[in-house]
Amino acid sequence: MNDILNSAIQSVLGSKAALCRFITGNDTGTTGSHQVGFYIPKCASSLLFDKPGVKGENKEKSVKVKWQDDFTTDSRFIYYGQGTRNEYRITHFGRNFPFLQDENVGDLLIISKLSEIDYAGYVLSSDDDIEYFFAYFNLSPDETNQLINIAGTIEPNVKITQLFNEFVSNFQSFPETRKMALGARDSYNKAYGVTAKFLKENPDDILLKWIDSEYSLFRYMEEKVYKNIITKPFNSVESFVHTANEVLNRRKSRAGKSLELHLSEIFSSNDLVFEEQAITEDNKKPDFLFPNGKCYHNICFPAENLTVLGAKTTCKDRWRQVLTEADRIDEKYLFTLQQGISRNQLQEMKDSKLTLVVPHKYISSFPKEFQSEIKDLAGFIQLVKEKQETTPKHYLFS
Repeated sequence: MNDILNSAIQSVLGSKAALCRFITGNDTGTTGSHQVGFYIPKCASSLLFDKPGVKGENKEKSVKVKWQDDFTTDSRFIYYGQGTRNEYRITHFGRNFPFLQDENVGDLLIISKLSEIDYAGYVLSSDDDIEYFFAYFNLSPDETNQLINIAGTIEPNVKITQLFNEFVSNFQSFPETRKMALGARDSYNKAYGVTAKFLKENPDDILLKWIDSEYSLFRYMEEKVYKNIITKPFNSVESFVHTANEVLNRRKSRAGKSLELHLSEIFSSNDLVFEEQAITEDNKKPDFLFPNGKCYHNICFPAENLTVLGAKTTCKDRWRQVLTEADRIDEKYLFTLQQGISRNQLQEMKDSKLTLVVPHKYISSFPKEFQSEIKDLAGFIQLVKEKQETTPKHYLFS
């Protein structure tokens, strides 16, 4: 979340009243309206005045509005009630005011009342910021042009807890890993307003958030499934050890598979063509083959347009497995969540033509001389996209 978006949300939460609405041509004057200035719907008149305007009379009020935490305008709230007019507006912004231009049409305007004469104003332009703001206050685009119901707002961390509890309530025992991973992703995306555009632009961060969310959701599930068992005395050491091993084994078996599931969703969201567990030589099954096994086994398909990726939560001892999983492909890739590997192992990987792929923020945990040779997830996705853009489409979609 950027600073302006965060400030806009906090200003609404701390306000006496707040409004959001899309800026239109009626505000900027491009529709030929009589008055340039932000139109305020009648249902939000209490944001401007203690009492509604009376038809037949004009009334106004001088206020200070601080915009984008940056500059303040001495503005005017006015009700036009004389003649045929019956509308509220905010006017008087001074020269070079940046938010009443034609390019601002479609931006989201947020006005928060901090005191009788002090207001905060924000303009959100990007789809991601607007959608996050809507998600935070549980608004739909149709629910603009009115006061924001602050009382109904749920903090994202509270909302995700509610969603976790809803998910857990649907099961009496552990769901399969695929359902657990999907539940974690859906809960995080709903709570934090993750959009398709934001996901494409931030794959490294989102992947880690999904994994963290699934660990949390898994703990909720453990509490439910094992609560009656662990709150009672064990009959023997053997039964205690059995339960402990059951818990640990489930945790270990889930972690690796869930990483593959989240990566698969990231790749699908970025419109990559790939196959999971495609069969190669000697019945080997690499985690991800781009574009697919059919192309891999087609001798006419250029090997340089093939990409193989292994996925392992840790790779200190198991990275060599990836080397034998696709003989046609010289340069292989391995995604891992491991933070830091010895120089000797990194050199051995390099000599074996294996490139590590890690979440962007993990790169700094590796020896400095190797950091430039490690790819982040966004970089790997771009590499595959460039290959697939030059691949004849009949190979990808046959």
